[in-house]
Amino acid sequence: MIAANFGLAMALIVPMAFSLALRVDRLAPGREEVLGYILGAGSAVALVAGPLVGTLSDRTRSRLGRRRPYLIGGAAVGAAGTVTMAYAPSVAVLGLGWAVTSLGWGTALAALGNVQADRLPRRQRGRVAGLAGFTTQVAPVAGVLLAGSVSGNRLLVFLLPAAVGTVLLLPFLLLSGEPGTRTLPVRERLTAAQLLGTYAFDPRAHPDFAWNWLGRFAFFFGQTMNTTFLTFLYAQRLGVPLTDVAGIVAVSGGISVVTSMVGAVGGGFLSDRLGRRRPFVFAAAAIFAAGSAVLAFADVLPVLLAGAALTTLGIALFAAVNQATVLDVLPDRDTAAGRYMALTGFSQKIPGALAPLVAPLLIAIGGTEEANYTPLYAASALLALLGGSIILVRVKGVR
Repeated sequence: MIAANFGLAMALIVPMAFSLALRVDRLAPGREEVLGYILGAGSAVALVAGPLVGTLSDRTRSRLGRRRPYLIGGAAVGAAGTVTMAYAPSVAVLGLGWAVTSLGWGTALAALGNVQADRLPRRQRGRVAGLAGFTTQVAPVAGVLLAGSVSGNRLLVFLLPAAVGTVLLLPFLLLSGEPGTRTLPVRERLTAAQLLGTYAFDPRAHPDFAWNWLGRFAFFFGQTMNTTFLTFLYAQRLGVPLTDVAGIVAVSGGISVVTSMVGAVGGGFLSDRLGRRRPFVFAAAAIFAAGSAVLAFADVLPVLLAGAALTTLGIALFAAVNQATVLDVLPDRDTAAGRYMALTGFSQKIPGALAPLVAPLLIAIGGTEEANYTPLYAASALLALLGGSIILVRVKGVR
């Protein structure tokens, strides 16, 4: 499961973190906002599809079980989208390719999360979420190193991370042993009204789930603002060409391997041992906010690297412990885990769609030709703190 998570995360995140920026710079030089629009459109597609796929997965009756068909299909769609991006002759085709890619790999990654919801007991959720969170943080670093080594090749910079994702998913598909669901009762036909209802939930019936959702929304809005434009931030603050940033990202990535291990693995294990979630979540948000504040004003490499290290530590700790929190407060686990996991995904995907669209407005503050990243990273810090505070104060059913 952990290896599959590593591969799927690499296939999905490397284009966001590195490859798309290179392609946008070639197809639309000097128009950094195009990257935000492409990422926002892809996130919107994945957002709309999430609850539908989750609900269909819950209701699937097959010899492969409920989750494996969506792992297989998602990976196939993601690979097709990746090939489209690699050969895209225009911004429009690149955007279409990213929409297909994010839908496919995102579906596969969500199906893997549904497996966790189906199988993990409470006492193991923090540590497994920590290991999965660590691989999610490290996979893009390894992927950027891999893509950076072939940054001059517009095909391999997209195709290599996707190939790694496919190869690492195969052992889980072959060995996971998910039981078939053909013998389970067939549920009633899904009506249009029921389908629309899967896109919402009653916060009064599930208050802990609702408050945790809102806190995640605020945190991931800030996190998306931070990470989407980090490549451009490095290039501008250090005065180097965008194509030379891969080396800097690699150094930052090496540091983040350590911080991610401490945050995700250490935080997840400690959270399970102490039986606490909320204090760790708030600490993660505060650490991330501190790093984002540093990046808002840094203009030399050591300070930029320090800020990035703090943000990756905070992201890793938050991702691990809050994922365990999600599993702790998940409603209707036996019959609707896929649906509620998809709704939880909204708290990350909506910011993924909106933040890149809002970010250009913040970057434009000051009215100069050069992008102004200080307001963007300051807003990122404030949003993360808000999210951590909501979870700390309002989620009552988890310690």
